[in-house]
Amino acid sequence: MSGPISIGSVAEWQSLLSGTNVVVADFYADWCGPCKMIAPHFERLAKEHSRPKKVAFAKVNVDTQSAIARTNGVSAMPTFKIFHGGNCVDTIKGANPSALSEAIGKAVKLSDTAGAGKPGDAFKTPGRTLGGEAPATRGATGPSFNFSGLLNILVVFVGLYLFDARKAAESSWFNVHKVATNGRKTPSGPAGGQGGAAKAPAQKPAFRTLADLGSE
Repeated sequence: MSGPISIGSVAEWQSLLSGTNVVVADFYADWCGPCKMIAPHFERLAKEHSRPKKVAFAKVNVDTQSAIARTNGVSAMPTFKIFHGGNCVDTIKGANPSALSEAIGKAVKLSDTAGAGKPGDAFKTPGRTLGGEAPATRGATGPSFNFSGLLNILVVFVGLYLFDARKAAESSWFNVHKVATNGRKTPSGPAGGQGGAAKAPAQKPAFRTLADLGSE
């Protein structure tokens, strides 16, 4: 079994989608703490389930392959997307090992079937996010303890204190505010000539990790 494939171009990405029945893609950034924490788990799943032409695992760097990330609506890292027959059938947002393993288990079962018909027929649940609960089962009664959600929250806070994701995200080319303001002069001071040039207010990066959302 082989590990994940590092995508280096749009053409390579399209070739993988068209030539493989099931593709599991990890959209990540080098400066993303949660991405680094779940990377070993993703690599283990890739080595376990990869099969030529049947199941492939891909790593997509959102900074170097921003066109692919934007085309697929990626707005936070890590985001995992599962494609069957070239169509996205499931999305997992955040460093959520249990949700990722469950989704890949379903995807592997699709690898021997053609990608015709409605995309995602085998995935009856909506995409999951970090710390999110599974949809309630019809007829179920009584509260239940969400151990997976608690574990995922702990992962987020560990990522916050171990990695300075915000600082790195601000310098990332994927930060749309950085691109929008590049080359503009700092506005002058208030009318009347007092105070000189005013310092432009700091802007937060538009592209954030799930860890950033937890710190607000």
